[in-house]
Amino acid sequence: MVIAGDMLCADQNFDIAQVLRFFRSKPGELAIYYELEEGEKSSSRGIVEVCPETHRISRFLEKPQDGVTALRLASVVFYCLRKATLPYLSDFLTLQPQAQDRTFGRFWEWIINEQKLPVFGMKLPTGFQLIGQVGLSDYTKWLAHYSAQQQQCPAKPITYRSYARVGLMGNPSDGFNGKTIAMTISNFWAEVTLMESQTLVLLPHPLNDPTEFGSLQDLYCISRKEGYLGGLRLLQATCKKFYQFCSKQGIALTKQNFTLKYDTNIPRQVGLAGSSAIVSATLKCLMKFYNITESDLPKPTRANFILNVETDELFITAGLQDRVVQVYEGLVYMDFSKQLMDEQGYGDYIPMDMSSLPPFWLAYLSDPSDSGRIHSNVRQRWLNGEAEVVEAMKSFAALTDQARVALQGMDWSRLAQLMDENFALRRSVYTEDCLGPGNLKMVQLARQFGSAAKLPGSGGAVVGLCLDQVRLVEMRKAFQEAGCVFCVIVPYNPSGTIGTNSQD
Repeated sequence: MVIAGDMLCADQNFDIAQVLRFFRSKPGELAIYYELEEGEKSSSRGIVEVCPETHRISRFLEKPQDGVTALRLASVVFYCLRKATLPYLSDFLTLQPQAQDRTFGRFWEWIINEQKLPVFGMKLPTGFQLIGQVGLSDYTKWLAHYSAQQQQCPAKPITYRSYARVGLMGNPSDGFNGKTIAMTISNFWAEVTLMESQTLVLLPHPLNDPTEFGSLQDLYCISRKEGYLGGLRLLQATCKKFYQFCSKQGIALTKQNFTLKYDTNIPRQVGLAGSSAIVSATLKCLMKFYNITESDLPKPTRANFILNVETDELFITAGLQDRVVQVYEGLVYMDFSKQLMDEQGYGDYIPMDMSSLPPFWLAYLSDPSDSGRIHSNVRQRWLNGEAEVVEAMKSFAALTDQARVALQGMDWSRLAQLMDENFALRRSVYTEDCLGPGNLKMVQLARQFGSAAKLPGSGGAVVGLCLDQVRLVEMRKAFQEAGCVFCVIVPYNPSGTIGTNSQD
């Protein structure tokens, strides 16, 4: 291992063991790199080109002149070499009689570009300082300086929100290579807060993760309504998957610890993506805390990550739609065709204009059943190639394309018609027994007032479009009298402005 003597990590808890584990997992040498800050010139560093899949460094440019490359990943003097590679040092020195050419940068340039030896890169997201040629006493003073800085300026808590979503068209075809349009709504959200701490702590939510009850009857009532699985498992699974991802991707994390807590007002078990909202908000906090950038974890990959937390770690039945729209936020058109998924590992995700939207509404059961049951055996029928299911998923995709045109043209009557067709198609494939009486009752009630209605998720809620404002008020009262919770949707627009209803 070679580390520059004048390199001091701003965070003294740098996890060198993680670097060694990554080095030992690769069939080659290891070079640490970081992303140049804005204003930092590439001509002052050795610049590397790293394959995002294999993490192998394909090209090394030692202090290139300005304009030679647009690459922004810079190598630092932090290397791990195998014993078998050491003889190359003697060969390199023989080839470079001039002292000014005998630098580690030139050595790596020669090893990678000319000798084609396998050298792998690991990213260092934490800050560091080059403190120059100093003695031990000066080095100790620098350490004390950084330690005092950390104590005097403790890190501020990091808080992020992710929003509930409604599937406006095409769902549930997102899990079947279909197409969907979904929208985040500001009515409901999950919020996660991360605070630096001495040990890693996951705080249970007092309502969603109860450990104390007033009586056995209280336990029965809470368990019947809320189930047994709160949000704590989501925090833990996200943290586990995050560490696993960074280790695999060659991202060196610091050994800082933290405390995580969450809050949410998203109704449970009504198919509004409450679980993925908690995972999404947790991931945002972890990325900020560890300085993981958009290039480290791009939005399409982030959506896949969130899905994998739920499906791989917690065995939750889910598709990509919710995770995509919660990552991109706003109104998003999504194409999950098999060709796209096979070729690039994710679909095409296109944000749509939210400047003028119709008056969508949402209603949900106050005492829902487990929304996960709504999927029934449709997936297995699809995997078996059953014609009815395969064609239905293609029809969902076609409805989505038509809805996209209607939204772009502000043809709300046509959009309402398509929403009704979406529900009719789902009803025929999943059957009424599977949809359940509660969902059917809400859709039928909406139809009595001339409103379009469909399921926004896996079940327990309906999203609708009523173009008659007088009947919308009457319908709200009818839903409330039927024991449902009713609200007019307030779209969440990531641009910072609330999506307006065209009839406001």
